[in-house]
Amino acid sequence: MKIFNTENIRKIDRVTIEEEGVSSQELIRRVAEGVVSEIVGRWSPSTPVVIFAGSGNNGADALVVGRLLLEAGFYPRILLFNFKGNSLSRDCRQAKHELLSTGYQGLVEIIDRADIPPITPDHLVIDGLFGSGLRDPLEGGFKMLARVISESGASVISIDVPSGMFGDWNARVIGRDVVHATLTLAVQFPRLAFFLSDNADLVGRWKVLDIGLSNRAIMETHTKYFYVERDEVREVLRKRKPFSSKADYGHALLFAGCYGMTGAAVLAARGALRSGVGKLTVHSARAAYPVLQSQVPEALFSPDRQEYVISDMSSRFKCTAIGVGPGIGANDVTRGAFETLIKSYKRPMVIDADALNALAQNQALLDHIAPGSILTPHAGEFDRIFGDQTSAEARLLKAIEVSHRYKIMIVLKGHYTATVRPDGKVFFNSSGTPAMATAGSGDVLTGIITSLLAQGYKPEAASVAGVYIHGRAGEIAAETEGDYGTTALDIAQAVGKAIKSIME
Repeated sequence: MKIFNTENIRKIDRVTIEEEGVSSQELIRRVAEGVVSEIVGRWSPSTPVVIFAGSGNNGADALVVGRLLLEAGFYPRILLFNFKGNSLSRDCRQAKHELLSTGYQGLVEIIDRADIPPITPDHLVIDGLFGSGLRDPLEGGFKMLARVISESGASVISIDVPSGMFGDWNARVIGRDVVHATLTLAVQFPRLAFFLSDNADLVGRWKVLDIGLSNRAIMETHTKYFYVERDEVREVLRKRKPFSSKADYGHALLFAGCYGMTGAAVLAARGALRSGVGKLTVHSARAAYPVLQSQVPEALFSPDRQEYVISDMSSRFKCTAIGVGPGIGANDVTRGAFETLIKSYKRPMVIDADALNALAQNQALLDHIAPGSILTPHAGEFDRIFGDQTSAEARLLKAIEVSHRYKIMIVLKGHYTATVRPDGKVFFNSSGTPAMATAGSGDVLTGIITSLLAQGYKPEAASVAGVYIHGRAGEIAAETEGDYGTTALDIAQAVGKAIKSIME
């Protein structure tokens, strides 16, 4: 799914109205019907409802919501902000007229100052103040109103985006000055801001309302931001031919594990094998031999000459992809071996965990990474390499910058893991569960992406599809083990089932 900025959404809206003969009032009605459908399905007509309507088309949406709620048996209290008595947009004036024509007596029109009614945790608040039409952070009375709503404890539905927040970038915004939504009902598309952890408490849960904007305009409008769902991944994954052998599905080489962290190598190996690589070799410290041979018998074991650490990362095998980092430790010998690998291997590889920490200690190595390589940092690892970032938004912008500079993929792990490509495109992942916040989960992801790379998928596809498969595996594991009980081994074991569920 494409994620558009606010200006592009306005253009798509305009094309729908001007070229497809759909009136703006019809689009407002569709938004309102979607909002009311959510309310009727979740709350009873006895729920006390307060609607805050601004003077623009977000306010028009809110006024029509109020009218439709009356028809559904609710009796909302509606406050319309119409400063100086002449600030309403054309559609907002029309929505006000239609509301009053029902005989409704509860509209409070605010011309100069507002007396805000008491709001309790029992209330449902509909936020239709500004939506995505806002151009500057809230000030004055609206800032105080946002705080009152957020601190009331009421359930809050924001139409389009929470008032006070921008749909795209929010560096200028102070969270306390934004309406904190329980549920945000986005019109037609999710907004970029929804995918950044900075805004999680503002957006709450979110859902898209499809109001039938022009498919042609959507297809023809370019964007660099995408939300990856199952259908997109299914299109990427290849069905296997009946007459095929393991030689058709690549040979992956993992540099993983050391004494005390062999489990990381096991998890990465299982992730690689469950995601379909034809052949897997794990190079690890000699001491890892009994663990790997017993826990992952399908993998070939390549012993290092050192008993407890990896001292040699020369790519002497005829492998089709390399993954490096899970559990390799932070010792000087292994860091030296990694530096040799980085400087000598000229094909894309997957770099994770302790290998990322080695990059942080010697950032000059970034200039030697093969173009198309895939780095898979969480926020802390990213900041250690590229500098401390003050927010998730700043971190994403930095990832876009360094991905382009070094021609590498950056898989920035999180709730909506963002895969950043050198061309500036960003793919947010839709799969996953809080159950995956467990040690070793990232090692499984390294194995999956390395496996796909070995099978011949381009780095761009391997990273995006690998992240989705990983998240789907976490969901399947959590169905049995729950959010508390799921382990990385459960995730690894579910990878094959995840791919099956995607391709069915």
